[in-house]
Amino acid sequence: MEETPTTIRVLLADDQALLRSAFKVLVDSEPDMEVVGEASDGAQACALARQTRPDVVLMDIRMPGTDGLAATRMISADPELAAVRVVMLTTFEVDEYVVQSLRAGASGFLGKGAEPEELLNAIRVAAAGEALLSPAATKGLIATFLAQGGGAEPGAPAAVHAERLAALTVREREVLVHVAAGLSNDGIAGRLEVSPLTVKTHVNRAMAKLGARDRAQLVVIAYESGLVRPRAE
Repeated sequence: MEETPTTIRVLLADDQALLRSAFKVLVDSEPDMEVVGEASDGAQACALARQTRPDVVLMDIRMPGTDGLAATRMISADPELAAVRVVMLTTFEVDEYVVQSLRAGASGFLGKGAEPEELLNAIRVAAAGEALLSPAATKGLIATFLAQGGGAEPGAPAAVHAERLAALTVREREVLVHVAAGLSNDGIAGRLEVSPLTVKTHVNRAMAKLGARDRAQLVVIAYESGLVRPRAE
């Protein structure tokens, strides 16, 4: 007996009705996706997330009232929404809000000018529990760290992160360094001469020990803790 394919439930949060409509048509045209709600601001996005329990929220950063960053923090802080993944929509793929987005708990980010297939792929990647951080995007993230002074935000718990790092094994720390460099599990496996499944196990254990929601959070922790130092190319 064949299993029924799981439908990815998507919540759209953007203050531009026309853009929401375009996203809805695109998402609903896919056999494995459906839009379960539309929000015009962050507060409404949080309320609908609790009501509809989506798998993925496409969240615009800049919205009136409660913006996307604040909404993402609220969703990430709600234990009942632990399974909800947030993909931030930005005017530019890498802007001054990217680091803040990831710190807020987003699983990744996508430029509003992305091709339709890129958007659909981003939803599937996020729904699968992976982080939407390509090597190119991670380089942009590192560049943003450099632009912001190359360290944690004021008051960020760098000492707490460093303390948690002590719980990692040598191999887990090694894998974390490669994750922060933007390498995929396959890429890390090639570097360390182990199987991708072994790498995935190390990544999952590191996430559990560091209290990271996903791969994106690991990248932020790696930099904020000082395990990896941003450097200009």
